[in-house]
Amino acid sequence: MRLPRVRLPRLKTRRDRLVFGAGVVILAAALVAGGILVYQANHPAKQITAYFRQTIGVYPGSSVRVLGVPVGKVDAVQPEGTQVKVTMTINAGVPIPASAQAVVVSASVVSDRYVQLIPAYTSGPQMADSATIPIGRTAVPVEVDQIYASLAKLSAALGPNGLNKHGALNDLIRTGAANLAGNGAYLHSEITQFSALSKTLGDSSGNLYATIAYLAQFTHMLKTNDGQVRLAEQQLSSVTGFLASDRQNLAAALSQLATALGQVQGFIANNRSLITSNVTKLAAITHILVKERASLAETLDVAPLAVDNVVNAYNSTTRTLTGRGDLNELSMGPGAQQLGATAPIGAGTAGPAGAVPLPLSSLHKLPPLPLPTVGLYGTPEAALAGGR
Repeated sequence: MRLPRVRLPRLKTRRDRLVFGAGVVILAAALVAGGILVYQANHPAKQITAYFRQTIGVYPGSSVRVLGVPVGKVDAVQPEGTQVKVTMTINAGVPIPASAQAVVVSASVVSDRYVQLIPAYTSGPQMADSATIPIGRTAVPVEVDQIYASLAKLSAALGPNGLNKHGALNDLIRTGAANLAGNGAYLHSEITQFSALSKTLGDSSGNLYATIAYLAQFTHMLKTNDGQVRLAEQQLSSVTGFLASDRQNLAAALSQLATALGQVQGFIANNRSLITSNVTKLAAITHILVKERASLAETLDVAPLAVDNVVNAYNSTTRTLTGRGDLNELSMGPGAQQLGATAPIGAGTAGPAGAVPLPLSSLHKLPPLPLPTVGLYGTPEAALAGGR
């Protein structure tokens, strides 16, 4: 939608033009004033309270500034015990950081002082109305009389009635002058190297701070485990005390150990070739043991049981090994059927399946038996060999 064109009246005389210009200026001023009123309505002034140790030169009406620019004024200064309460009003629309600090600044020796709020606001939360700045976030300048008092105290301490009462300060100055005489080049070199060290530390500030942080964590860990650390220290103290009480025996043992190590070294040097040969052979033996480790493991499992059985089978009265056996365990398969033998020599019963009857003439080849012989059986190979 197009707006209708408004035609301004034609100004014919100079008086008409002056009246029209004045009207435009008045209208612009009214618009600016209205904008300011609207802005102030949306951003009202704030009252802030700050506590100082002292406020020499600060009075009601003193300026409150940010970066040297006035942003408010001091409303009241009231002493409260060991501190001073300063109430300030900040102009409307001036943002102040929520963590701002207040500093009393002296522009010159003779002029009044003002309150500076630092730092300037950039972003983040703002200080609300009726906020308070505690004494821990305020500072005041050192007064001239305090400086004079400190200098007077220092001069009195170093004067003839103080440190220099017996000429100690004079001796110190003379000694220092004698020590520094002729050492200007070394002092210059020391200052230069210290400057380089400071630059190196500055370039490695991150690593330095990280080291300090890790040391802080380490000390915190030691503090947390204080009981265990104390116990370790006590035990270490006991060990060192024991070693200290037996230091002669320990020295003798170390001496004997040194002698033994010397003898071992001499033995190895004199028998190097033989030791090499034995180590080579030992390598072959260990290779065999590694290959037969399954058999060795089985032997170690079965050997204790076998030895226990032999001990239990020994009869101390007859001095023989007694036992009970099943002849069927001697079966070697269908060997008797293959040879056609069904009964032992001298007996009318059939032998066990797979056992082969042997001739009785083979008895003289056997050790004495504790029981009468009723038959003799053996493997098929023994039968074919004639009992041998």
